[in-house]
Amino acid sequence: MDMLSWTCPAPLRHQPRVVMGHGGGGAMSAELVDHIFAPAFGGEVLAQLGDAAAVTLGGTRLAFSTDSYVVRPLFFPGGSIGDLAVNGTVNDLAMSGARAAYLSCAFILEEGVEMPVLARVAEAIGAAARAAGVEVATGDTKVVESGHGDGIYVNTAGIGLIPAGVDLRPQRVVPGDVVIVSGAIGAHGVAVMSVREGLEFEAEIESDSAPLGGLVAAMLAVTPDLHVLRDPTRGGLAASLNEIAAAARVGVVVRERAVPVPPAVANACSVLGLDPMYVANEGKLVAFVPPEHADAVLAAMRAHPLGAGAVVIGEAVADHPGTVVARTGLGGTRVVDLPVGEQLPRIC
Repeated sequence: MDMLSWTCPAPLRHQPRVVMGHGGGGAMSAELVDHIFAPAFGGEVLAQLGDAAAVTLGGTRLAFSTDSYVVRPLFFPGGSIGDLAVNGTVNDLAMSGARAAYLSCAFILEEGVEMPVLARVAEAIGAAARAAGVEVATGDTKVVESGHGDGIYVNTAGIGLIPAGVDLRPQRVVPGDVVIVSGAIGAHGVAVMSVREGLEFEAEIESDSAPLGGLVAAMLAVTPDLHVLRDPTRGGLAASLNEIAAAARVGVVVRERAVPVPPAVANACSVLGLDPMYVANEGKLVAFVPPEHADAVLAAMRAHPLGAGAVVIGEAVADHPGTVVARTGLGGTRVVDLPVGEQLPRIC
């Protein structure tokens, strides 16, 4: 068992070549965007840097998102690359308040992939799309030579309508906002790793992969005045909180004991030396909500199956803008940094 493969080393920040850490959703990923992609592409829409871009086309507000999935193994407890591809893009749209309507689906296949495996992935995509209420409307397939891929890669893009009056973006966050997480964190990353590394724990840990559009709709039915939503995928809850704090120029204080971590995930992370705050999720969201709406939004979340475990974990503050801190159970505090690379490569 190669323990070194679980964590991408923290390389120098100025790399002459791409390394695995550039795909981890942390500081190195942000550097790629800030120093290569954003200057090359430009544009006000790209500058939003949300889970999905909010655009106006013909007087209609749309959310538009794309994502690529390179998870290994292709199948893991609670999901597969197929439903992950659908749910990931549906959830990115939902974080803008949009109901996903249509998806594209593109495959990059390595020569030699067995047809039954490809069929199983396609069936998972179709089932997940139907469950999420979206239609796969277009797609593409490319094949690369054997040894030049890793079985199956999937790219999905999606569009959806943003309801009138909904404006979800980190710049709206202000001190006093209540931070709510929709349920227990860390299951997806640990589930993928357990299969990939052949690890066994006392209880099987399953991915939390799920479409969050219905949960978001229930929250918006209480009030459209939510400030920002994020689904904490790569980089986990820590990365999402840091990105919001930096964009809003506020501090965030998290009560560490309030963050819900399943015992099996906590035990696995303890054994492996991982922090659950940095482990990826695929069916959870974090919300910054005005305090006057927090109780009603929390109640609505708990009434939905995908938000039954929702809890308040902290608040936005005026102190230490751009920094996330956790209050520990012993009364101290620790800084929760944006991860540099990634703890667990190839988990989405």
